[in-house]
Amino acid sequence: MEKEQIKTKDLTKMGLMAALVFLGTFFIKIPSISGYTHLGDCMIFVSVLILGWRKGAVAGGIGAALADLLGGYTQWIIPTLFIKAIMAMIMGIMTEKLFPNLRFGWLIGATVGGIFQIAGYTFVRILLYGTAMGFVELPMLIIQTVSGVALSLVLVTTLLQSNIINKLKEI
Repeated sequence: MEKEQIKTKDLTKMGLMAALVFLGTFFIKIPSISGYTHLGDCMIFVSVLILGWRKGAVAGGIGAALADLLGGYTQWIIPTLFIKAIMAMIMGIMTEKLFPNLRFGWLIGATVGGIFQIAGYTFVRILLYGTAMGFVELPMLIIQTVSGVALSLVLVTTLLQSNIINKLKEI
């Protein structure tokens, strides 16, 4: 019985974090030629810190893919699911395994995950639209990624100082 309660709590937290990723992605966006720039990455990074790398990756991938689905960007649903989940996994594994005692180890992980995201989306854009379009969108993707990391620095620092992340982990 205890295992089911823990699982229910985990699923609930994953659902809530997926919803926050969706909201940050869907409602705070700047349209571009073949997609949009948004601030949902920040919520993916927060998800990883609260849920851990596995559950945070699931919540981040699902929340971001749902935003593409409901936003009409159907060609991006599957790539987004995988790119965002892998970005979250990279951030989480680096945070939990490589830099568990480093105060801003999560920021290094988020940056490396963000670099993967830039490469991943550029690769998919080249496949879908050709080399020129892949590189035309690169500056907006870099701005989105840097904005997500910068905003997460502010938000995570505040949440860590107020001990909210640790409290949310315990729930």
